[in-house]
Amino acid sequence: MSQLRIGIAPSSLDVEGLDYVRNAEQLGVDSLWSPEAWMYDALTPLAYFASVTETMRLATGCVQLGARSPAMLAMSAFALQKMSAGRFILGVGTSGPQVMEGWHGVPFDRPVTRTSETIDIVRMIASGERLAYAGKVHELPLPDSQGRSLRSPVADADLPIYIASMGPANLHLTGAKSNGWIGTAFMPESADVFVDPIRAGAEEAGRSLDDIELTVATTLEFTDDPECAGRRHADGYAFTIGAMGSSSTNFYNQAFTRQGFGEAIEEVQALWQAGDREAAAKAVPIEIGLHTNLIGSDAEVAARLRRYQDAGIATLRVNVGGDTSVERIDALARLMDLLDSPT
Repeated sequence: MSQLRIGIAPSSLDVEGLDYVRNAEQLGVDSLWSPEAWMYDALTPLAYFASVTETMRLATGCVQLGARSPAMLAMSAFALQKMSAGRFILGVGTSGPQVMEGWHGVPFDRPVTRTSETIDIVRMIASGERLAYAGKVHELPLPDSQGRSLRSPVADADLPIYIASMGPANLHLTGAKSNGWIGTAFMPESADVFVDPIRAGAEEAGRSLDDIELTVATTLEFTDDPECAGRRHADGYAFTIGAMGSSSTNFYNQAFTRQGFGEAIEEVQALWQAGDREAAAKAVPIEIGLHTNLIGSDAEVAARLRRYQDAGIATLRVNVGGDTSVERIDALARLMDLLDSPT
């Protein structure tokens, strides 16, 4: 099997998590993806891990746009790129209205425009240009102010920017402007739902799909009973479907609907919002649990890896199952052995 790259998220931000990342790098894991929700930020942990790794790429997966100004984001990215000797990837995403408006107090409006303008501004700063930008969301310097158009003395033009996107317009933007895609809710069986808009955006911008690294999230679980594990993983999606977003804006639900699960998704969301969490979990199709993950025996996991490869995925961002770091490292080693297998 030709090599897919493997990325992981930190298991924790303590000494045990540090050891996990070190051991993963020794196994050949290519990248570390630091998440951001409403717990820890995505940027600070990467400075911690940059000091104890040598080859692993370090990515935000992803920073929430609107939580920081584009200039602040660029400054943080330059610092991490310098501290990691060029291994940093700036992964950005719009999050959703519940987090942005409830946690950050920032209006959730024009998410695709905000993403596009943020990338423009970060790249303008990274190129060493004097910052002057007139957009629909951002206007710099601030009009009718004492602000000045400034230039960064530590610009870094080689800063890669990846976009977390699920909707067609943001996927199109990913193809047009990004260096990579941070995908989720992805099933190789319906890869065209995501890949076609990325390809179209790239081609309209005079680029190729090959210019964008396609990365997707998955969970790894070796088991002799994949149906049971798939059912359990499907049950876990009930929270994503029922609670991750408002009743009118849930990007995960829209993505699953475009992949053919519309009626089931509506039922799960209705049951969850009615308070029947158990029924909501059981209403999630098992195919979602099985097809978004790496579940089963060595042969079954290897078959899923080939599916991802055939769909054009370059990097799998793997959540490794296990109750302890030893179990997670053992599973990760088993996965890396499958990738090194010639079949």
